Amino acid sequence: MKPLILTASLALAATPAAADDAFVEANVLTTLYHELGHAIIDVMQLPVFGQEEDGADVLSILLVDALYEEDSAISMAYDTAQGFLAEEERRASEGSDVAFWDVHGPDLQRYFNTVCLFYGANPDSRDDVAAELGLPAERADGCPDEFALAADSWGPVLDEMAALAAAGQGHAIGFGGGAGFDFAWLVADEVAALADEFHFPEPVTVFVDQCDEINAFYIPDERAIIICTEYVDYLTELGDALY
Repeated sequence: MKPLILTASLALAATPAAADDAFVEANVLTTLYHELGHAIIDVMQLPVFGQEEDGADVLSILLVDALYEEDSAISMAYDTAQGFLAEEERRASEGSDVAFWDVHGPDLQRYFNTVCLFYGANPDSRDDVAAELGLPAERADGCPDEFALAADSWGPVLDEMAALAAAGQGHAIGFGGGAGFDFAWLVADEVAALADEFHFPEPVTVFVDQCDEINAFYIPDERAIIICTEYVDYLTELGDALY
């Protein structure tokens, strides 16, 4: 299997944080990676076979595995998976129907997909992760192959973008603003770190802003990733409930 080329180990916030803060940080970052997936698909004009949202989820967990040292990667994978689980538990407690009509898969499916891919990236060392997060053996057996397919699919694209960065060509992802909002510093720092790793052929900018909705999204016409402050507030509520 061809390895991903992103080899830098990015660290989470160096200052001590409460468990719920770590939960919010992890989910903000993996959401950023998810929206980055949409941006890459758009700007690099990639074919999409299936749900684009699934492909973006896959990139998110690939980047967690590729960019972080093991302890940080495991913590992020746990918190990301717990985020999907918390959303499912909230849905169930409110008596809402599963939104099978939505472009995103059901939260429980996204939970198990996250656990499977993360486990499949390093099954020899992550048996405890799979067991603690309840990954069924029937799914676990195929997770290394699922990860290999995902890495082989996304790897050449990331290689191409890394080559642009190494050659000083293309455009580094930029941070367009959001100072003063909670966790905007985290997004700004992560964007700066990603800008050192790979470049786009066209400019892409990340913003933290008020949106009047709980969301994060990519706007193709503007090549802009928006992390909504309302979404960060929502994650804070989920984290408070969990911890």
